[in-house]
Amino acid sequence: MKIELITIGDELLLGFVVDTNAVHLARVLAGVGVEVVRRSTVPDEAEAIAASVREALDRTGGVVTTGGLGPTSDDMTKPAIAALFGRQLQLNEGIVALIEERFRSFGFTGPMPPGNRQQAMIPDGAVIIPNAHGTAPGIWIEDDRGRWVAMLPGVPREMRGMLADELLPMLRQREQDVPTVVLSRTLRTTGIGESALADLLGDDATGFPDLPLAYNPGWQGTELRLTARGMSLPQARKHLDDGIAKLYSRVERYVYAEETTDLAEVVLRLARARGARIATAESCTGGLLGARLTAIPGASDVYTGGIVAYDDAVKLRIIGVDPEVLRSEGAVSEAIALEMARRIAKQMQCDVGIGITGIAGPGGATPGKPVGTVWIAVQVQDKSRTHGRVFIGDREEIRLRATQAALDMTRHMLA
Repeated sequence: MKIELITIGDELLLGFVVDTNAVHLARVLAGVGVEVVRRSTVPDEAEAIAASVREALDRTGGVVTTGGLGPTSDDMTKPAIAALFGRQLQLNEGIVALIEERFRSFGFTGPMPPGNRQQAMIPDGAVIIPNAHGTAPGIWIEDDRGRWVAMLPGVPREMRGMLADELLPMLRQREQDVPTVVLSRTLRTTGIGESALADLLGDDATGFPDLPLAYNPGWQGTELRLTARGMSLPQARKHLDDGIAKLYSRVERYVYAEETTDLAEVVLRLARARGARIATAESCTGGLLGARLTAIPGASDVYTGGIVAYDDAVKLRIIGVDPEVLRSEGAVSEAIALEMARRIAKQMQCDVGIGITGIAGPGGATPGKPVGTVWIAVQVQDKSRTHGRVFIGDREEIRLRATQAALDMTRHMLA
């Protein structure tokens, strides 16, 4: 099955909201053999929505939309698509009752806002897609030629829940005789650039027969993604297992996980296996490393805590770095990063101490220390390792890259 995705909303076109819905839909649908051949984003305008859906239906006959099903005047998806199919909107009293009950479950004691009745307007002949995660039901509408549109809410939590609960079973039932899938596997690497990875892979840099290889670089590193198309599920899994094993054997040192696993989770798992606890001392990253560690559920049994030593006075009074070292080497130096790592581990009675100091910019550069200069130190019991480099990017990218490098150093020392 080939379909198109249309995400709807001015906020997406203006860049105020990142379109995570399209990414999630494409990945999940591919796993059940539904190939997304085109993605479009249109504003909250009836004419633009109708034109985009009309063109998509002419190309593929199947469309999934997200957004524009809410209770306000800019929610134009239903009326635009209903008009395209020549259907009238009718108030569904059963949906009204469900929305009212949901408001009561939230502790809302007054009457339901009148605008929410708009969410109960359903096109004639359409199938309601239940929404157990919010107030706006989804809609499946189909014409006598078998062309269809599935409308889902734009709120990511609601869309994902409805996709898993309702739309995927509908699509599986519709295409139960289609034996092929589109399936991907991803290796996450860090500490090596995209071109260097391609050099290491040599003849395998473009992938394998029936398994093209894609590179996705970012601040976390470069993801290597193999994709199988037009195979049965068992065939796709077998091909991908073999392909991933070959890739891994060539770039093992730089691989820290598969799919969406964060490097912080890997570090916590390695420390937990050793019975080790971690403490952090951060300057230029301002607590970002600690935030990444504590974003992982269960981190409290490994991560003790950290100190944001942005001012040199905090490095001296709270962490206890040697004032002579600070005076002679400067705050952004290998020696101070090592002092921070060692002393935070001692103060918090931890096996692992991580210290980060640097210049995130855009100001603060000095001769020999440009913006992006970062020193990282990791102390694991009586062993230590330091690393200094100049990271590229804006202030936020430099800070993120520094935390990734610190975690990768820790990973290697704990492995």
